Amino acid sequence: MTEHFDGRGVLFPARLPSFHRVPVSDPVSALVHWFWIPRWRLAPGTSSRQEVLPFPASNLVIEPDGVSLAGPTTGASHRVLTGEGWAVGALLRPAALATLVADPREIRNTARPCAEPDLHRAVTAAMHDANEPRAREEAVRLFTEWVLTHLPAPDDRGLLANRMETLIASDRSVVRLSQVAERLGVSIRAAQRLAERYVGLPPLAIIRRYRLQEAAERVRADPGLSIAQIAAELGYADHAHLTADFRHVLGFTPTSYRRT
Repeated sequence: MTEHFDGRGVLFPARLPSFHRVPVSDPVSALVHWFWIPRWRLAPGTSSRQEVLPFPASNLVIEPDGVSLAGPTTGASHRVLTGEGWAVGALLRPAALATLVADPREIRNTARPCAEPDLHRAVTAAMHDANEPRAREEAVRLFTEWVLTHLPAPDDRGLLANRMETLIASDRSVVRLSQVAERLGVSIRAAQRLAERYVGLPPLAIIRRYRLQEAAERVRADPGLSIAQIAAELGYADHAHLTADFRHVLGFTPTSYRRT
């Protein structure tokens, strides 16, 4: 198992106590993007505020107190960590989410408990020592096994939804809904329905989230690039539009973010 840190979506990586994203391989790759494992042990009386700009997707998350399905978000989110803890999450592909909830729009900006006691018991036992790589490897192995045995293989429509997500995430030139529909060979209304049923967000919101994620990462990681250059490369009309998107979703400007 290869563990690595991928900073997309994490607004302040230096605040993370410990965080790993674990890539997946076929056949689970049609159902899960990757597994992610944070763990923390903070001194009494201290806390760590984790701020993220989530991917336009949902997560199945195992924690010591249970299993939950966290739906897509319409903005940034945060969590304040205290004490000691861990989580093992799976960033779901659209095809997988459709098998877990009839309408993902119903779980926007919220998390729904999932009654999966066997999955919870197995992963919790594996994570008895969350600081050991072998424990994390076993947790991911068990989670992968559960996904493959409990979630059906994607049908044609699920695979089309996966293609839509991959297209938007990987092609910076895609900035309009009409482009998504054209590349997929469907109508604009069909593309809208696909996003609603398999992601729970409008297609344009998915596009904007991926572009804003990349913009935030580049603002933070590449100080040699001007905000105007980043805006142009990511398909924003101009510097002002990127700044407005930052302010609306994150609550601060690219310039102020770069200074933090």
